[in-house]
Amino acid sequence: MSGIKRREFITLLGSAAWPLTARAQQPAMPVIGFLSSETPSGYAPFAAAFRQGLSESGFVEGRNVAIEYRWAQGHNDRLPALAAELVRRQVAVIAAAGTPSSLAAKAATATIPIVFSSAADPVVEGLVASLARPGGNATGVTNLGTELVQKQIEKLHEMVPRANVIAALVNPSDPALGEPATKGAQAAASALGLQIHIVQASTERDIEATFASLARLGVGALVVLPNAFFVGRRDQIAALAIRHAMPTIYYQREFAAAGGLMGYGPSVTDGYRQVGIYAARILKGERPGDLPVQQSTKFELVINLNTARVLGLDVPFHLQQLADEVIE
Repeated sequence: MSGIKRREFITLLGSAAWPLTARAQQPAMPVIGFLSSETPSGYAPFAAAFRQGLSESGFVEGRNVAIEYRWAQGHNDRLPALAAELVRRQVAVIAAAGTPSSLAAKAATATIPIVFSSAADPVVEGLVASLARPGGNATGVTNLGTELVQKQIEKLHEMVPRANVIAALVNPSDPALGEPATKGAQAAASALGLQIHIVQASTERDIEATFASLARLGVGALVVLPNAFFVGRRDQIAALAIRHAMPTIYYQREFAAAGGLMGYGPSVTDGYRQVGIYAARILKGERPGDLPVQQSTKFELVINLNTARVLGLDVPFHLQQLADEVIE
């Protein structure tokens, strides 16, 4: 063996092989699939909150856990194929962002653990057997989005008491959320003696057209019902509400931060942080069916005084006192 003695060659071969063997013996980094019906930019704060929950539990992306993101870009019909991709990838856990993503993940697998965030009732939608004992392969967080519509309309009425005709914006492509929220809005309007129009949007073009139609309907105020698609388009919706001089209430603070008049609802970012914590617990060996579904307990009223001034509204003092946050 020219240039290298046999013993030296064997030593070199052994030293080259050792790192490969050591790497092979290390446990593979677990992979989480993050499934969303929306866009990376629209859901950036919620994905960050999810990673925060993981980090608090000892899992840091790129260090000891990998995350594969699947974004449907506002097209719910793409979710089944994206969920199937994650199942084929054999991820350790699927984090499902929103009700449509949760239902798609549940339909795609009965074995891979799922941790969801949903504004719909997860028992009614068949995601879990019960909140206390989910059973099966899914658990997560429900933020009671559809149950808060009555309070949102009450606060909108306090802000704009002269508006006798209001509208509720719903996404017809998400009936799991849309139908109960619509019924809640109609009941709340009836209780206050208000006339209500249900207007629909499931594309950006629909949103533009819907706002253009509100004046023709004689609408004096608007409530945006819970939906992931609307969250991802919050900048567009808030800008249109100002352009059309439409006082509007939304179901989370991120809308008010984007220029919306009012937001009332659960802390969605805190919910996604909890999803991250649950995903970590499952990676550590706990079973999703044994983890109770968490219900949001932190609710925020946020008022954007800048937007109120632009709309020519005087915000009642008692609403300012009630607000958890006032944006000036």
